Amino acid sequence: VQLVESGGGLVQPGGSLRLSCAASGFTFSNYIITWVRQAPGKGPEWLSSIATDGSSTAYTDSVKGRFTISRDNTKNTVYLQMNSLKSEDTALYYCAQGDRWSGYNYWGQGTQVTVSS
Repeated sequence: VQLVESGGGLVQPGGSLRLSCAASGFTFSNYIITWVRQAPGKGPEWLSSIATDGSSTAYTDSVKGRFTISRDNTKNTVYLQMNSLKSEDTALYYCAQGDRWSGYNYWGQGTQVTVSS
């Protein structure tokens, strides 16, 4: 099983980024996928999860209306579109197989997002 995040980088406040999570080694369409972030000196923060077929999504309040999770099961990839970025969004962003209620089975290595002028 492998989850590989990409798309992070340095962006100015108010800017946008789209993160990707490419999965392999399992039947992607059978699993909920989740984005989690960890800011320096803080614990992991659940951001968003998406159902196996993409029909249902959930977001933490701090990103609701700014971030959008989506998935393409033909490409075994989940995306996180991040708009109106703020300095407090600076963190290492991870995708994980699973959800916060049932637990996470596998994690990617993370991609760094830095929001700064």
